[in-house]
Amino acid sequence: MDQTKFTLEEKEMPTSWYNILPDLPQPLPAVLHPGTGKSVTPDDLAPLFPMELIMQEFSPERYIEIPEELQAIYRTWRPTVLQRAYRLEKTLDTPAKIFFKYEGSSPAGSHKPNTAIAQAYYNKKEGIKRLTTETGAGQWGSALSLACMFFGLELKVYMVKVSYNQKPYRRIMMETWGATCVPSPSPDTKAGRDVLAENPESPGSLGLAISEAVEDAVGRDDSHYSLGSVLNHVLLHQTIIGLETKLQFEKAGLYPDIVVGCVGGGSNFGGMAIPFAKDKIDGTHKDLKIIAAEPESCPTMTKGLYAYDFGDVACMTPLMKMFTLGHNFMPPPVHAGGLRYHGMAPLNCHLLKLGLIEARAVPQMATFEAGVTFARSEGFISAPETNHAIRAGIDEALKCRETGEGKTILIAHSGHGHFDMAAYDAYLSNKLEDYQYPEDLVKKALDSLPQTPDQS
Repeated sequence: MDQTKFTLEEKEMPTSWYNILPDLPQPLPAVLHPGTGKSVTPDDLAPLFPMELIMQEFSPERYIEIPEELQAIYRTWRPTVLQRAYRLEKTLDTPAKIFFKYEGSSPAGSHKPNTAIAQAYYNKKEGIKRLTTETGAGQWGSALSLACMFFGLELKVYMVKVSYNQKPYRRIMMETWGATCVPSPSPDTKAGRDVLAENPESPGSLGLAISEAVEDAVGRDDSHYSLGSVLNHVLLHQTIIGLETKLQFEKAGLYPDIVVGCVGGGSNFGGMAIPFAKDKIDGTHKDLKIIAAEPESCPTMTKGLYAYDFGDVACMTPLMKMFTLGHNFMPPPVHAGGLRYHGMAPLNCHLLKLGLIEARAVPQMATFEAGVTFARSEGFISAPETNHAIRAGIDEALKCRETGEGKTILIAHSGHGHFDMAAYDAYLSNKLEDYQYPEDLVKKALDSLPQTPDQS
């Protein structure tokens, strides 16, 4: 009998996260202080993050131990399953072997609790009482609400307005776990009020929601800010995905030829790709193809400028070297709210510059076509964000059909789409639309990039 699921026992779950920084062939560009232009110090970040997370951000250690208290909570849903997509292979009539690592089994329905639990733990350990954060589609806000519930922390979530309206059940999830969720732009912060004064109908953006959450946090001594993507320590926590997957492929007696994941801020993709990128760096699997799939309407990695930019609209964050569409860019309201971000994790950008990964932009209609194909073969209804990875995986499988190659394809399945049915309804009723890359708006946003000595 052909094996469908490849599982790990709880005792086989990785007990350390993998940090790629010491293995990079070239060091990651420094993060700069927006006022001085010099590299940020731990003290610069202390008003926002607990010191243990700050140390993880710059750690030279290859492996960082996962505290036992976190492992115990992880075991609520981890290790997650690696699954062979036999029916999808048959539907596509491809000789490719397609696998997907399913992160939708967490209580929040996505990969996000992998870092949310860790961030809440370290903040609680430092004596913080309250966290603030942003969220796009609500996956991150839901995950951090869950984490704050576990550790008895208050949480306020600034949710991008277009997603707040599109996905009310995400807000209800957050409130069920005890968090407060408001639409961004909101009247609760200066950053929000400024945008509302200029455009009361603004759909919001992740960059703006970050500004609101940061402003809120720095204004209170009992609060810290928590970020669901982009930063090194966030991607570090997510590497448990790729580490588990490598162990599961060993059990299957295989190794992927192609790894695909969706990218917005980059945590899900980085969590899967980074442990595999190590094998490219050390030459163990130098021909491995790693693909980052992003929205065509917000094509940060494929059409963005590699430059120092702020992570938020109000210019409150440090300057990071990344592919960016400009911190003032307001992305079109595609349903993949978690991918509507102007920037990208600097670590993922660095891997792209080094040629260790590649990027691909996908239109909204094509992603939902892939999502429906996946649902009608494998049965899983996937998040709109995840559908970008599924689209890229299907495209690679179709290439194998043309060439006759039986490549092994791994899809990072970041979460389920059970609260995204309005988007599927729009697609199935022919009401979904593609949004073009708004080149004129991006050009205008890029004109406001900060000037630094290293700007390119």
